[in-house]
Amino acid sequence: MRTYRLGKTGPEVSAIGLGCMGMSGMYGPSDRAESIATIHAALDAGVNLLDTGDFYGMGHNEMLIGEALKGRRREDAILSVKFGALRDPASGWNGIDARPAAVKNFLAYTLQRLGVDYIDIYRPARLDPSVPIEDTVGAIADMVKAGYVRHIGLSEVGADTIRRAAAVAPIVDLQIEYSLISRGIEEKILPATRELGISITAYGVLSRGLISGHWQKGQVAAGDFRTHSPRFQEGNIEQNLALVEKLREIAQAKSVSVAQIAIAWVAAKGEDIVPIIGARRRDRLTEALGSRAVDLSAEDFAAIERAVPKDAAAGGRYPEQMLKHMDSEK
Repeated sequence: MRTYRLGKTGPEVSAIGLGCMGMSGMYGPSDRAESIATIHAALDAGVNLLDTGDFYGMGHNEMLIGEALKGRRREDAILSVKFGALRDPASGWNGIDARPAAVKNFLAYTLQRLGVDYIDIYRPARLDPSVPIEDTVGAIADMVKAGYVRHIGLSEVGADTIRRAAAVAPIVDLQIEYSLISRGIEEKILPATRELGISITAYGVLSRGLISGHWQKGQVAAGDFRTHSPRFQEGNIEQNLALVEKLREIAQAKSVSVAQIAIAWVAAKGEDIVPIIGARRRDRLTEALGSRAVDLSAEDFAAIERAVPKDAAAGGRYPEQMLKHMDSEK
């Protein structure tokens, strides 16, 4: 497994990371034993970057990863954790809390649930509009000095916020959605991170399964985040799956899967971009890892662009009400 350094001062991470959110109910029921087996298979394959959030399953995801890491060397895993999203007992969302006191409180619980002494990369899940980013990053920097955090990351923030944060402390990466059908970062955000020497850890590279080649209309079950996603709604899903079929033609011509084409496209955009794959099963992980062997030529890129032009997707990547509060969309 090839590795890349995140940012100028960050850790060496695998060329593909494992996103663990789906193992804790965000996409409907998951199998605990298979989830742990998938984490083990990823580590055994050289995938060291494990991404989670303290609000995934209200702590369930961190405890799951903690269980999977028992008996493993701590240094074999690079733990990337998002914090700040507030939940209620009914699994609803109640905003973001990124106050300095909250940073330290969330971190204390995360360390306990994961069963570790430090977090490799710690980041606010979203910008708290009531707290200057300088204060939030400053609080994480205090935790770096204290030894509880190794590196600071950001998530879903715009270019101006990235610059302000980087003026306070070194930022190693920005976690943000990036895929064939979500290219919003290319205009302002990606140029800013490259100017500052900050890497991108790209989630949603398969658009929550939509462009994986495995998705079928009507597949969303109760409790699945995708029941609220505009791109999976009637009237949009048909147009989006038509894009996938065009992509399938390219994949079949190269004897690879649609998912492998989509992942390889993101990975080929630069060594400063690391795809985060949300595999919940070992077979999906194996498929994703196979993308490393996909070599895209200039002709392939041109064919992919014709099949899935920028802004071709129907529907936003989040519901409009959520997008209004996302700094990365401003």
